[in-house]
Amino acid sequence: MAVLGPMEPAADNRAMSARKTKDSAKDRSALEDRIGHRFADKKLLEQALTHISAITGGPQNRGGSYQRLEFLGDHVLGLVISEMLYGAFPKANEGELSRRLANLVRKDACADVARAMELGPALKLGASESQAGGRTRVTILADACEALIGAVFLDGGYKAVCGLIEKFWKERMLHPLRPLHDAKSKLQEWAHARGLPTPVYNELARTGPDHRAQFRIAVVLKDRAPAEGTGSSKRAAEQAAAAAMLAREGIAMEKPDA
Repeated sequence: MAVLGPMEPAADNRAMSARKTKDSAKDRSALEDRIGHRFADKKLLEQALTHISAITGGPQNRGGSYQRLEFLGDHVLGLVISEMLYGAFPKANEGELSRRLANLVRKDACADVARAMELGPALKLGASESQAGGRTRVTILADACEALIGAVFLDGGYKAVCGLIEKFWKERMLHPLRPLHDAKSKLQEWAHARGLPTPVYNELARTGPDHRAQFRIAVVLKDRAPAEGTGSSKRAAEQAAAAAMLAREGIAMEKPDA
């Protein structure tokens, strides 16, 4: 009776590769269930989930990553959301519609949707990018979300992509998670309405180590005393300074669900 020896390394590698392929296909199928679209062309889904760090062979092979689909998806998302807003807010003027659109298509919003889709675990990243936390990085999640939209558009057409976007954006559209105006844009509009120049922001101080820096910013506006704000980034400190000036002038910010 022949005795079977240990599995050869090559056979072991083939078995491991087969398991990974099977698991990957299962993960892709689960993602299709979550987004409500079954791809006819699986290569489009694979491309939409492939970060540039996972591509080998140099710049000439960049077409295998999600970058081109991201470009398409960004514009498709803007068009579909614009149409949704136009129908949902018949009394809104152009300015309000533009603010609502910007709020819904910004990177943070797309990253939030990517998390709702559980897109991170399905992404194909290079080893270094994966180890660096790429699956949770806002820019990667947002870009992959847009790429997936582009892929659904190419695979299923306008009706299919409208269904996807409505599924994940309708609630966000009807009940915004943040004000339509941030403090800086609100202060700028308020100033321009009174014939005043655009507010200027000056850094007064920066303290603490680089990874925990604190900034102190002053906002300067003609004929008004400066107002100050602090934050863990320049942008946060500028927003705080603008909010301080608005509060001092008695200008209220609308609530997120306004």
